[in-house]
Amino acid sequence: MSTKDESTRDDAVAYPLLAAATGATPSRRPVWFMRQAGRSLPEYRKVREGIGMLQSCFRPDLVCEITLQPVRRHRTDAAILFSDIVVPLKAAGIDLDIVSGIGPVIEQPVRDAAAVAAMPELDPEQVAPVAEAVRMLRGELPAGVALIGFSGAPFTLASYLVEGGPSRNHERTKALMYSDPDTWNALLGKLGDIAITFLRAQAEAGAQAFQLFDSWAGALSLADYRTYVQPHSERVFAALRESAPALPAFHFGVGTGELLGAMGEAGADVVGVDWRTPLDVAAGRVGPGRALQGNLDPAVLMADRGTVEAQVRRVVAEGDAAVAAGATGHVFNLGHGVLPATDPDVLTRVVDLVHEL
Repeated sequence: MSTKDESTRDDAVAYPLLAAATGATPSRRPVWFMRQAGRSLPEYRKVREGIGMLQSCFRPDLVCEITLQPVRRHRTDAAILFSDIVVPLKAAGIDLDIVSGIGPVIEQPVRDAAAVAAMPELDPEQVAPVAEAVRMLRGELPAGVALIGFSGAPFTLASYLVEGGPSRNHERTKALMYSDPDTWNALLGKLGDIAITFLRAQAEAGAQAFQLFDSWAGALSLADYRTYVQPHSERVFAALRESAPALPAFHFGVGTGELLGAMGEAGADVVGVDWRTPLDVAAGRVGPGRALQGNLDPAVLMADRGTVEAQVRRVVAEGDAAVAAGATGHVFNLGHGVLPATDPDVLTRVVDLVHEL
């Protein structure tokens, strides 16, 4: 066995998240929450007072502190790097901002071949502050807590660029996709390159896993996903598999129940499932050989204590059934991000309960 193989094996033993993601037996069922770094935490709001979101994402000291906050409070089994889907676009030089109450807003939307051709590339030096934050975190995280890096997937990044911001129907995005596939593929090719560069920078700095967020892929039919999106996501996963083969790859989107099998085929070791599809049903769609992540409805956390506990037990039982049906592991998570009004003490109790079970 090579030194690299031994290191990978040791990580799987030492980190519950990595064990569950790679088919090993974790010491306990790992749990973490999407959007756990911030939003619901008063200490997050305090440390970010007067500091813009994008500004925060390029300050290594602040990224490190915010990423650590939920680990300290909730005792999760993973920390996910505090960042934003559009950070690599901003770093590359695309004119955008995150507007409170709206989200990312693009100054000059990308809607034709000329705009795609003019798009800048991402140089690793442009995300050096993010890499520095990763290095800082690896020195600060408690034993057994894995660090997850992430990037937006090409389709979701494209949706922001084409629409000019968040969209309910993605009409401009789909119009470009259907009417000008050459320009569409050129755009997703460039965004795939940006995602690869961003993820490689995190991996080289010490990230131990990564999640590719295709937040808006659920707006597509399965046929359209396979034709227009899956090849580009496959390229991102393949590039990271080549340069960082030991890193487990997670893949997640919202409303993607019909796409779960294809999202796994794109190259993920772990497929994230939102709350609409039970985990045991998802196992049949994804097929054997991959782990699942999810999938408590974030809104459940607003209910009374007994209801929350019952729903956590249900998700754990469905995770067990998924493993019995061929999934290689289960990582407990929400089916989407933590809602801002969530009581942080409820999240802590969920972590404790999952670990007890």
